[in-house]
Amino acid sequence: MILAGGLGLRVGAGRPKQLIEVGGRPLLAYPVETFATAAGLDRVIVVMASGHVAAAEKLAAPYGGRVEVVEGGETRTASTLKAMEAMGDEPGDTRVLFHDAARAFVGHDVLDRCLAALETHESVAVALPVTDTVVAVSGGLVRDMPPRPSLARFQTPQGFRLGTLRAAYELALRDPEFVATDDCGVVHRYLPDVPIRVVEGDERLLKVTTPLDLVVAEHLAAGR
Repeated sequence: MILAGGLGLRVGAGRPKQLIEVGGRPLLAYPVETFATAAGLDRVIVVMASGHVAAAEKLAAPYGGRVEVVEGGETRTASTLKAMEAMGDEPGDTRVLFHDAARAFVGHDVLDRCLAALETHESVAVALPVTDTVVAVSGGLVRDMPPRPSLARFQTPQGFRLGTLRAAYELALRDPEFVATDDCGVVHRYLPDVPIRVVEGDERLLKVTTPLDLVVAEHLAAGR
């Protein structure tokens, strides 16, 4: 599942950031190519921003029926639910990866690590060690300074057994205070007894969010 339902307003491009050209190609083209050519995947579904489905279908066309495109929702959670709806009657033990399209430069090695971990775990996160000192701040004052070895930076994809993710969202949607920024967070909060296996990420998995990120993305695209 490639989640491309957002508009990326902080980039300031006047169009969905996943359609901004980087290295002569739309940003979305990079993860679509990686997922479509991955040996361990049977289906690839792109959840695209409303009004831009045709653009995603054009990028998916070279891969035949291997890549499907569905319209996303107004929020990340709504797009995740659209993705799960697209999986219809897939059995609960199906391994599924959810990836943010804004992290364009994902490699097959990261996908392989996630799929391998899903052989023995129900939930998998991709992460890198924290190199900066991270502090908790309240009222303009430092309140806590967690040790760096205990911290990690989440990236995507995130992997799940489909039945586990369905169960987590079923509970989450009953919670009137439910807010989610990623799917591992939903599993962690609503299925706390399910361990989340962490596998190694990649520094090239930059999330394009600001105009400065686009400058870095151009260099990453050139390296490919």
